[in-house]
Amino acid sequence: MAEEKYDFGMIGLGTMGRNLVFNMADHGFSVSGFDQDGKQVDFLEKERGERKVLGTRSPKEFVESLKQPRVIMLLVPAGKIVDAVIDELKPLLTDEDLIMDCGNSHYTDTDARTLALAKHNMHFMGVGISGGEQGARFGPSIMPGGNKSAYDRIAPMLQAVSAKVGNEPCVTYLGTGSSGHYVKMVHNGIEYGLMQLISETYQLLKELGGLTNDELQQVYTNWNNGRLQSFLISITADVFKQQDDLTNNRLIDMILDSAGQKGTGAWTSEDAMALQVPIPVIDAAVTARNLSGLKDVRVAAQQKLKGPANAVKVEKQELINLLEQALYFATITTYAQGMALLQRASKEYNYGLNLADIAKIWRGGCIIRASLLEQISAAYSQQPDIANLMLSEGIAAELAGSQAGIRELIGIAAEGGIPVPGIMASLAYYDTYRHAWLPANLLQAQRDYFGAHTYKRNDREGVFHSHWNQKEG
Repeated sequence: MAEEKYDFGMIGLGTMGRNLVFNMADHGFSVSGFDQDGKQVDFLEKERGERKVLGTRSPKEFVESLKQPRVIMLLVPAGKIVDAVIDELKPLLTDEDLIMDCGNSHYTDTDARTLALAKHNMHFMGVGISGGEQGARFGPSIMPGGNKSAYDRIAPMLQAVSAKVGNEPCVTYLGTGSSGHYVKMVHNGIEYGLMQLISETYQLLKELGGLTNDELQQVYTNWNNGRLQSFLISITADVFKQQDDLTNNRLIDMILDSAGQKGTGAWTSEDAMALQVPIPVIDAAVTARNLSGLKDVRVAAQQKLKGPANAVKVEKQELINLLEQALYFATITTYAQGMALLQRASKEYNYGLNLADIAKIWRGGCIIRASLLEQISAAYSQQPDIANLMLSEGIAAELAGSQAGIRELIGIAAEGGIPVPGIMASLAYYDTYRHAWLPANLLQAQRDYFGAHTYKRNDREGVFHSHWNQKEG
């Protein structure tokens, strides 16, 4: 009897990889797994139960266990490790085999790997996966990009294992090339922005409102039952309930106020700057994390850099109400910035993205899932080429209805000396976008004055340069 061959292969059997293997097996697919760390293979075999799952001990055994043409998924750290795995696999693979990189690789690396493997008649796809450990096990949001025919081979499996919203799978073919990893990068950039905004509301509630952890838990629970409903708001409420195992305190109060980052937020900012797409809330979030890392410097600076002399007095419920409006306003503009970047990148990199579909697959499974995405998907379905989400009539009305709150809130925060860079950036983005006239004419005059960089006029076509009566020396 011929040895049984498996439908799919998974390299990288850490928490994410192992959970995705079990998710696939629970939906009727047989999966072979491999990891350089033999202990991870042991875990897989120990936990597989009656599932059609195989743990292999070498790349050769792994590859030989798969049906042809093979489909191999990678869930390994981005960067050199991905290339090392590909180099090890390549001599063992044959025509039409497909490698899917499901990690957070930079989109330019994905493009390079796609071209390199195409020379050997093999396929490579960048696939973004969001949802963390629970998502991998029970249904993530999946963002695949690359060759359409290669996607069609794996679509039934991806649709089966993905999260579902109203029986609709949270996965769709996004577009050509590295579009999957690009969309996941922007997803993570939006995630950075939203987390920063929520953190700013926490600081204001704690420092100005004087709310206890129990009161904070209740505020975020209430918000999650309203128009701010989202995964991030729901877990924020949960955080404030958690007791610390080592002390009698709540865990939140024992965590160091210094946050790290793995780079996807910074990548989003970098590419947005290269494409000249403004995403100030995401930029502010990346900067805020960097500032949080300067813990020792901040402790010393608190003794030397003085803020407002008088304490701000604000009624607790009034503060909560203003913050709800401000956070809703800022959340909308953060999604708008991410979507504007995707729209520009789609044209620049020939991805062919459908923004309505992207918003739709973000409704379930992923970290930035929120009820607001229903409105966002509907807005792009009605106007696929709209220049900015904020210009949708429904979204514009939502912003108009909450702008009074964010304006008043920013004044209170400034008066109290509480940093709210994300919230401030959100309002500045909105106000800049809605101004027909901006002082960039002065910038052009200055550039022409000191560097003869020329300028354009508002009354006639052409490029001009003037002699500005510069002072000698």
